[in-house]
Amino acid sequence: MKHEIAIQPESTGRLRRLTALLAKESIQIVRDPSSILIAFVLPLILLFLFGYGVSLDANSVRIGLAVEAPSEPSHSLAAAFRASRFFNVSEARDRRELEPLLIAGDIRGIVVIPARFGGEVSRDPRTARIQVLTDGSEPNTAKFVENYAQGVWQNWLAGRQSGGSAAPRVSLEARFWFNPELRSRYFLVPGVIAIVMTLVGTLLTALVVAREWERGTMEAMMATPISTVELIVGKLLPYFVLGLGAMALCTGVGVFLFGVPLRGSFLALLAISAAFLVPALGQGLLISSATKNQFVASQAALLSGFLPATLLSGFIFEIGSMPKLIQAITYLVPARYLIPSLQTVFLAGDIWPLFLKDIAAMLGFGAVFLFLTIRTTRKSLE
Repeated sequence: MKHEIAIQPESTGRLRRLTALLAKESIQIVRDPSSILIAFVLPLILLFLFGYGVSLDANSVRIGLAVEAPSEPSHSLAAAFRASRFFNVSEARDRRELEPLLIAGDIRGIVVIPARFGGEVSRDPRTARIQVLTDGSEPNTAKFVENYAQGVWQNWLAGRQSGGSAAPRVSLEARFWFNPELRSRYFLVPGVIAIVMTLVGTLLTALVVAREWERGTMEAMMATPISTVELIVGKLLPYFVLGLGAMALCTGVGVFLFGVPLRGSFLALLAISAAFLVPALGQGLLISSATKNQFVASQAALLSGFLPATLLSGFIFEIGSMPKLIQAITYLVPARYLIPSLQTVFLAGDIWPLFLKDIAAMLGFGAVFLFLTIRTTRKSLE
């Protein structure tokens, strides 16, 4: 009596193994509270922190205004400073009364209208001078005070000259593209999305896979017929979908709650985010394969993923203002290519030549990380 044994094609076996691994990873994500916390709760905390708690807008900056001698021009200029929406003015007759407030940090600058100001204006307004003292301990705010005070002065001077002369004059009107109101929230929120995807891709993947190495479940899976490539793909895809879900959540909160415009298409946003998740997930898998310890993996993920994405990507600090050596190092940070594309798709629209260049760079980093992960995983099984 003959018994025939049906042999399934190798491709069918690979598909069944991959499907089973994907189901196992998906169930593990759902049952793991830390995965849900990092993927959905932590992003909301970061969004609310940067959306409400962090602002680079210099509105209602506290300054002191010293009017040393009363006159019609000095009262007019003082009224212009009080009417500015950028300043919250505290007045005095002498700048020495305001210096303790500047030292204590209660005000960020002092505008002095000197006693001779009225006479200078009556002779020629263009030769009149005022003094602006700023707190240099906060350079950005000091620059804001300087620029805004100069703007108030120029507007007041232009109005003064037009009122006393019928001669034609040139009027300069500033116009800002993409972010007319210069709201810092409009470029902070896209940056937070990049940080969120770094956390989900690098930190979460490194922690979860390192936990499996610690518990011995990874070695048990390696004892099965599953190949290294199948294992890596099975690990990547669930967290890839999780990262896209976190991105969609952050985008919805940013657009509908914080009012950040999305002038580009969701397709472009999806392509950019998907390209970045490849190196982020590959880096997390590489860290977990190399360390096989949760604590070491978390520290390595923070040092090599989270901190560079925050400090060296252009999210907070302008890359062009960094030293040349640091600028060169930023080219090794995948988030450097993500944040400009994210800010462009939110504020400017679909500019595919820029997107394709950054997508190619991120996919290149991803290919390197995945290659190193395959090599490292093979060595660990020998």
